[in-house]
Amino acid sequence: MRVLLTGHQGYLGTVMAPALTEAGHEVIGLDSGLFADCLLGPAPADPVGHRVDLRDVTAEHVAGIDAVVHLAALSNDPLGSLAPELTYDINHHASVRLARLAREAGVRRFLYASTCSVYGASGGDELVGEDAPLRPVTPYAESKVRVEDDLTALADDDFTPVFMRNATAFGFSPRLRADIVLNNLVGHALLSNEVRVLSDGTPWRPLVHARDIAEAFVLALTAPREAVHAKAFNVGTEQNNVTVADIAAEVAEAVPGSELVITGEAGADPRSYRVDFSRIRAALPGYEASWSVKAGAAELVDAYRRFGMTEDLFRNSFTRLAKLAARSADGSVDETMRPREAGVGDD
Repeated sequence: MRVLLTGHQGYLGTVMAPALTEAGHEVIGLDSGLFADCLLGPAPADPVGHRVDLRDVTAEHVAGIDAVVHLAALSNDPLGSLAPELTYDINHHASVRLARLAREAGVRRFLYASTCSVYGASGGDELVGEDAPLRPVTPYAESKVRVEDDLTALADDDFTPVFMRNATAFGFSPRLRADIVLNNLVGHALLSNEVRVLSDGTPWRPLVHARDIAEAFVLALTAPREAVHAKAFNVGTEQNNVTVADIAAEVAEAVPGSELVITGEAGADPRSYRVDFSRIRAALPGYEASWSVKAGAAELVDAYRRFGMTEDLFRNSFTRLAKLAARSADGSVDETMRPREAGVGDD
């Protein structure tokens, strides 16, 4: 299958590309390159692709494509809240435009990277499944809900959108992100010997390793149409429904000598949800998210030490807000976060 992978030079895309290739697919990348240089360790062998902003995609980018795996987005809640109008422009409008172009080009399947953040204010101890009310509390999560709605309207006999609601990702990727909870806490523990939690630690979070996300997408790509057509799937495992305090405790154990400090200074976090992952296991036989939070913490500790994580890298290269601020300051992105060098062409 010829697969267009958007965001192939991002945190998840760098893990997804080899997983798709190993499954026998021909992968064509599409990325603006905003975070292509955010590397820890050796540079990966990227697939051939297009260096283009998602908002500038044309029909020729989807010509001859069998399926789209759409990861590209302004990713995570703080970044989305920084410029809500750009979040909706990129994450919502550009995503729907891509899907329309894909459908017109004869693309049969469109896997969309949504998020469990759509359940944001669910609260309580009940597991939330895909049919639960959606209560997004950030522009990032709201943009994902809007895309799911608009892509559902595009579904027909020849075009199958699938909504992969990923839990909060963790784990090593050659293009690391340090601004997601487990990756962040491990870095702080190693660099400062302190595991600092600014909330009260009580909110629930579902976590899933980047490789387990990639496996889910690989299986969804070739699953029978009737099993996935216009359906949403939570991606993760109930075993990784954990509180922020639980995550911090695992990190403190993984970094001997580090001190666990829960300050509560940020107040109560309205985002709290425990998630039911039974639907994806039923629809994709053999799928099981296997990485635990403990194993992920150990993997990150090893990678950070092996590849020489520093305070500067951690704060400036692997934190999305800081990286975008630096690119804005040096003029490599304009006021719309569009890379000045981006354009239609091959990497």
